[in-house]
Amino acid sequence: MSCRVLAVDDNQDAVESLEILLQAEGYETRIAHNGVEALRIFEAWNPEVVILDIGMPGFDGYEVAQRIRALKPPEEVLLIAITGWGQRSHIERAFEVGFDHHIVKPADPERLMDLLRCRTTLSAS
Repeated sequence: MSCRVLAVDDNQDAVESLEILLQAEGYETRIAHNGVEALRIFEAWNPEVVILDIGMPGFDGYEVAQRIRALKPPEEVLLIAITGWGQRSHIERAFEVGFDHHIVKPADPERLMDLLRCRTTLSAS
């Protein structure tokens, strides 16, 4: 079963690199460069996983996560923050708005793949 993953980051190189990694692992992907685009794709495509940068202009990752959580509960979509914002207050806020995981950049690709493999295994059950 293919897992749909939406990756969102205003840094074009970062999100395209993440997309290449995800596709190499067999995930079906879409990318967005801002929060508005992310929400549009989310509503139209219904991914199982959303990987979000927090520090984006306009709707930041916190706002996007809150809006996604208003549409889908944790058992229906996994939210992963991958961000340069790693202070305790950032991490606490990420969990308060609905993120399931918080990873500080540069992200360890193996840790990310472990989180996705776990989700794929749960979805297949």
